[in-house]
Amino acid sequence: MPSALLVIAGFTAIFIQAENNSPGASTNFTLNHASSVSLTYGALFLGLCLAAHVVIRYALPYADPYLFPLTAVLASVGIVMVYRIDPVLARQQAQWMVLGLVLFAATILLLREGLGVLERYRYTIAAVGIVATVLPRLPGIGQQVNGAYLAIHLGGISFQPAELAKIAIVVFLASYLRDNRQIHVTAGRRVLGATIPPMKQFGPMLIVWGAAMATLLLTRELGTSLMFYGAFLALLYVATGRFSFPVIGLALFALGAWFVVGHVSHVHARVLAWENPFDPALYHRLAGGSYQLAQSLFAQADGGLLGTGFDQSLLRASHHGSPILPIPESDMIYAVIVNELGLLGGAALLLVYLLLIARGLKTAVLARDSFSKLLATGLSFIVALQVFVIVGGVTRVIPLTGVTLPFVAYGGSSIVMNFVLIALLLIISDRARAPYARPARR
Repeated sequence: MPSALLVIAGFTAIFIQAENNSPGASTNFTLNHASSVSLTYGALFLGLCLAAHVVIRYALPYADPYLFPLTAVLASVGIVMVYRIDPVLARQQAQWMVLGLVLFAATILLLREGLGVLERYRYTIAAVGIVATVLPRLPGIGQQVNGAYLAIHLGGISFQPAELAKIAIVVFLASYLRDNRQIHVTAGRRVLGATIPPMKQFGPMLIVWGAAMATLLLTRELGTSLMFYGAFLALLYVATGRFSFPVIGLALFALGAWFVVGHVSHVHARVLAWENPFDPALYHRLAGGSYQLAQSLFAQADGGLLGTGFDQSLLRASHHGSPILPIPESDMIYAVIVNELGLLGGAALLLVYLLLIARGLKTAVLARDSFSKLLATGLSFIVALQVFVIVGGVTRVIPLTGVTLPFVAYGGSSIVMNFVLIALLLIISDRARAPYARPARR
């Protein structure tokens, strides 16, 4: 499998570079060590992928044949890059990947007969998602990091509940719009050229969505709020076909963003850093400054077209004690990839994401029922928005947020729930691609 070859090649390059940087390194020892360890890691990764492939072929014989291989390629890039940054974090990432694949297989085996159970318990699923977003604010298990409440800590395990919430909210919106899409189009009153559905049908969806937004603002994790809001508008547009809904939604988002920037200090600081990343006063500020964003821009520019290759330059401390590229395994991993693999490497990674999203949307087009169609659309848009938010932040298209790059950045909860997301897309694609049963001959 190409993903296993990427793992072998990546680890080989890392080990050779590390040994060559060591005094008195032996070429034969370097090559032997690199080949044996790299082949071992590659074989382990290939074994995990083959096990997942067997589950897919057994339970979902008609599923999209490209969804999981594309996912495996992204995961292979992630494990290699995280290992290059910190081997300890890479081992933790590998453990979370195994757990993610276990839940991936469990989701497929439990729901392969259909997703009707998700429709029946849509309100329960929505409630679980909303409660999950509040957990980081609870004393004792949640704590503030860089101005936001992102994760809960139980013993030695850290988990970001928003990763679960993003799937839960999409499931609810897809189910609710499936039952009320016609009313949203035809009923209600027209205001400023837009049809506003009756509150009896539109109210529950607004309440659940508004509760999710309020709790996310309470936790100050606005990157996930942006993903939820974008998925909400995308599903509303797909369900109704009315362009006025996303236009009005974007206008409301702009108004809400203006309010948040003026009243949430760390968001205001990120906007200032985005506007003036090279301002000396912001660059040298210890907290809430532009140092992180400016360094990511320097790193990407330094990579050029083909990159600088695997080395340790971005991990050493600068003259004033701060790391040259802060949080390289998470927020800044795209900058590390562009620095070491160049613009071509970054573009290749984005191309894999585009192919994955395209296969998800193709699954939505082929789906035979409205719920599956809306669910596949929402899940695909979640991945697309997540990539846009983090890559856009690192490249200064939008202010920087704390969202992780799917399957690539370090983060246990992210990789686990994204594997569940891919499992749901595979289930939908299997039912969409399965041949219709022929009527029995008389």
